[in-house]
Amino acid sequence: MKALIIEDEKPAQAKLKRQLSKTPFDVEVVDMIDNVEEASSWLEEHQESIDLVFMDIHLSDGIAFDILSNVTVTTPIIFTTAYDEYALDAFKVNSIDYLLKPVDYEALTKAIQKLQVLQNNQDTTSTGQIDALLDTYNQKFKKRFMVRVGDNIKSIQTEEIAAFGAESRDTFLYTNEGRRYIVDFKMEQLEEMLDQEEFYRTGRSFIVNRNAIDKIQKHSNSRLLVNLSIETHKEIVVGRDKVKDFKGWFS
Repeated sequence: MKALIIEDEKPAQAKLKRQLSKTPFDVEVVDMIDNVEEASSWLEEHQESIDLVFMDIHLSDGIAFDILSNVTVTTPIIFTTAYDEYALDAFKVNSIDYLLKPVDYEALTKAIQKLQVLQNNQDTTSTGQIDALLDTYNQKFKKRFMVRVGDNIKSIQTEEIAAFGAESRDTFLYTNEGRRYIVDFKMEQLEEMLDQEEFYRTGRSFIVNRNAIDKIQKHSNSRLLVNLSIETHKEIVVGRDKVKDFKGWFS
């Protein structure tokens, strides 16, 4: 089985290639590409020579779906990405599975096995593919965030997060213990990643976890002041236009 890896991070390319070499399947990585433009040209010319594409979502010059707009990809795709909000978009194209980073060896092996089963049963509908992608969609809310601590990377479970806050050009994650870390997402992106039953965007600067709310007070001009169990860089205020919606969410 010949495979193409489309991934913009060199360490991730190398790790995936190593994992593939350890699977019980004979997978030969014929090339590794890190951008939309080169991947589109490569697939246009050489797609018939491969059996499988491993594709990251966010690339150095765009997103993977730009490739699919540039060229008709009939080769099966296994998406490997840190972003779980694209599962339904993946479902619409010729995808076999949708693996979240860090890619688990067992999940990778099952994805390739699924491809083989589908290839051996081409006269049947790919219900396994559909079920897998719908399972991913139903669990689409982000379970953890990776933050940098010095030269190290730390994993923080979503339930450990009290709030997210925006200050200048940075976005911060506040833990239930009161620690603060920079995250590489904008507030609009976080809204899509988080379970809105548990998290609420109070305004431009904050998204709060209901479990971290200590008390709510009346504020000037019919607004609300939200006090968390931790300290944040500034007050969390719910504007008049969102008070009714916020109360409905919190209750």
